[in-house]
Amino acid sequence: MPAPASFPAPTLLSDPGYLWGAPIGTAEPTPTVAAGVFTDALPVAWVPFGPTAEGSTFNYSTSVEAIRVAEFFDPVKYATTERNGSIAFAMTNWTLSNYKRALNGGIAALTATGTGGAEITTFEPPDPGTEVRIMIMWESFDKTVRMLFRQCLQGGEVSMQFQKAPAFASIPCTFNFEIPTTTTKPFKVWAAGTTRVA
Repeated sequence: MPAPASFPAPTLLSDPGYLWGAPIGTAEPTPTVAAGVFTDALPVAWVPFGPTAEGSTFNYSTSVEAIRVAEFFDPVKYATTERNGSIAFAMTNWTLSNYKRALNGGIAALTATGTGGAEITTFEPPDPGTEVRIMIMWESFDKTVRMLFRQCLQGGEVSMQFQKAPAFASIPCTFNFEIPTTTTKPFKVWAAGTTRVA
């Protein structure tokens, strides 16, 4: 069945976008917009994660429970009992600094010791209870949508396969959202212009 002539074309979002991370406490961006797109660059505290294997997946779920009374078979109300959110992606820049980020070692890059080709860099995972939370930002390629995830802890399995090309090893992550101390909202979304508002 063809769509009615009054149906406009859908406003699709069909790109993997860009991902950045920053230390907890980094100032939230103050976006500027011109001609319907974001025109500001993120401050240097925001570190790009680089390409991903297949983009990223943003999940947010709400659990509700029925409130019942004896006189009715149907619920008289539903109440929200739980919410959970996460963003999952697999980093294709296979570096120890990205591996450190995936194991909750913080956003800062590792520093090598030595010089002139004799450098060596080491990493060991943090002890349980000493994990470092980070902030994550996602932006669409067309610079019309931004999502800020204010406090995240990686909790997925970091499973890597070392295989013959064209396969390659990536670093998979699932960063779970927490409530930060500065607000009761775990994330924020911006839309530039009006195209993605209606």
